Amino acid sequence: MTDPIRVLIVDDHTMVRNGLISFLKNRPEIELAGEARDGREAIDCCGQIKPDVILMDLVMPELGGVAATRTIHQRWPNIRVIALTSFQEKELVQDALQAGAIGYLLKNVSGDELAAAIRKAYGGQPTLAPEAIQALVQPVSEATTLGADLTRREQEVLSLLVKGMSNPEIAERLIISRATVKVHVSSILSKLGVANRAEAISLALRDKLVR
Repeated sequence: MTDPIRVLIVDDHTMVRNGLISFLKNRPEIELAGEARDGREAIDCCGQIKPDVILMDLVMPELGGVAATRTIHQRWPNIRVIALTSFQEKELVQDALQAGAIGYLLKNVSGDELAAAIRKAYGGQPTLAPEAIQALVQPVSEATTLGADLTRREQEVLSLLVKGMSNPEIAERLIISRATVKVHVSSILSKLGVANRAEAISLALRDKLVR
């Protein structure tokens, strides 16, 4: 039997933490590694207990989840962070993913969906709530040109995709994790309205989205 996935819960609301703890107790493949009330405590916990996956609230006092995620991703790139929040604003979704979060879920997610996301994160696969994907895609009426809403990092990733680089090669070039590359690629496909990498590359070349 494989070892359970060790999860750290980070949320400033006691009721939310208790609810997540109760959920984890019913999942034999998942183990509670610890809990923290804000980003600073989360960073301290990572240094002490080295969890596999973190369920990270984003809006917290002291130090928010985005800043904490960025620090954790830089210090312990093997620790996977899933943003678990009530907010779905585009800027917050982008900030969390750019900071290194491998997933973005809303707190109305079901127990089975959360468990699946934890397992996927542990395996290096991203999970984005439908609302988060929708928030990343600007309505056509708001976009001046195709690809205008790509972040600077996404433009870099798209440029390397056009050069034929694989995810591992992109990760090495940009000094980020492969999981983060997957999240960026997923976001690029959503923003460009394409189904796969080949279509994204074709669109980028046709409309000169990269230099």
